[in-house]
Amino acid sequence: MPELPASTTPTAAQINIGLLLIRIASALAFLYHGIAILFGGFGGPGPHGFAAYMHMPDLVGYLVGLAQFAGGLAILTGVLIRVGAACVSVVMLGAIFLVHLPHGFNIGEGGSEYAVTQLLVAAALLVTGAGAYSLAGALPPALRKL
Repeated sequence: MPELPASTTPTAAQINIGLLLIRIASALAFLYHGIAILFGGFGGPGPHGFAAYMHMPDLVGYLVGLAQFAGGLAILTGVLIRVGAACVSVVMLGAIFLVHLPHGFNIGEGGSEYAVTQLLVAAALLVTGAGAYSLAGALPPALRKL
């Protein structure tokens, strides 16, 4: 049987690669849904259709679509990642409490499973930031931690 390494603590490079992979996985979903809501892309409802489905003013459709699209872009690039993660956290809280919670946890039954997962990923990114593999280094130093 192979011997385990003395320490199972990941290296900084491993942590940064892990953060990048988590950011890509999360961002793809938010970009997809943001484009569907904000622009009507991918056969999505557009802001008016989304707002009508939610029985809310059109402004809500624009805000939710913008939060998902811009938040997904921030998470993907690492630029203003904490602002983006905060935006998608608010959207996920809304999705959980306004849409999914009455259906339980199981995503197959319309439950909150995936929304809770995305909320926790966003919370983790709020804590950790983007990691080394991001475009945040192109920002002025005062903005890099946002």
